[in-house]
Amino acid sequence: MPKRPDTLETVLLALELLRRIPRKRKVSASELHEQLTAAGVERDLRTIQRQLEMLSEHFDIERDSRNKPYGYQWKDRAVGMTLPMLSEQESLMLTLAEQHLRNLLPARLMKSMEGFFVQARSNLDPQSSAKLEREWLSKVRVISETQPLLAPKVKAAVFEEVSTALYGNRWLEIEYKNVSAKVTKADVMPLGLAQQGSRLYLVCRFRDFDNERSLALHRLMSAKVSTLTFVRPKDFDLQQYDNDGRFGFGEGKRILLSFLISKDSGFYLLETPLSTDQKVKEVGDQLQISATVVDTGQLQRWLLSFGDEISDIRKQSVPDNVVN
Repeated sequence: MPKRPDTLETVLLALELLRRIPRKRKVSASELHEQLTAAGVERDLRTIQRQLEMLSEHFDIERDSRNKPYGYQWKDRAVGMTLPMLSEQESLMLTLAEQHLRNLLPARLMKSMEGFFVQARSNLDPQSSAKLEREWLSKVRVISETQPLLAPKVKAAVFEEVSTALYGNRWLEIEYKNVSAKVTKADVMPLGLAQQGSRLYLVCRFRDFDNERSLALHRLMSAKVSTLTFVRPKDFDLQQYDNDGRFGFGEGKRILLSFLISKDSGFYLLETPLSTDQKVKEVGDQLQISATVVDTGQLQRWLLSFGDEISDIRKQSVPDNVVN
């Protein structure tokens, strides 16, 4: 393939930069350089800086030169760089994705998508014609089944290193503080990232061990991506890890659970069963429930939450080869 002319390369770089300059905050040349690199646009930092200087002279871009690194953003009321291919429906989808998938997408991908997220928000702002799409954002909500808690703070640098290592199958050097304030330094193989309520957990294997552990991401004091890669274990499946109750403080032990519960408290179990093999029998003013489930600490807390409404709780071990 013939090499594209330098003029075309310059124009394409300018377009990529204009797309990624935000409206409501300042972005540095280094941040834009990282975004472009993540998107596969390889340019040195000095080239990015020169382009930004030129763009600031010819577009409504504000350059804050009071402190280094300089910050760039679109001026108030500036038209900015529009993305005509982004429809109002696509803007709605991207806005919802940004809200709910931020912690489940690689940090570099989120950075490379910043220009699209900015444009999506702009397409749905009060001055736009996307009235129905904008209203939809106030018509839907993800709600918690338990007492809502504020999310623990995860260091941005830690999250970026973890997601980068997880995405690229690379070893991760961590410093972790457990609930007893014991600090451990270790090399881990990142295998999965899970969001449980307001918390994020890294599923990993410690070097020289073949079992998995879940580490609360907010307890990672530091993390650094190694240059060493690994082959992802074929015997690990994140969905199965979850099905085995490992996030509910279990070890994958299956049991046949049975109990009596008042009809008022147990009615919703008729609509949302505990398992596919759940059986229900009326016993006077109570329901007798039986189901095959994974025995976990989470299950135990759930049972205790019913107080006097539940009784005659029984647990019977189920062979590993029996599935519900």
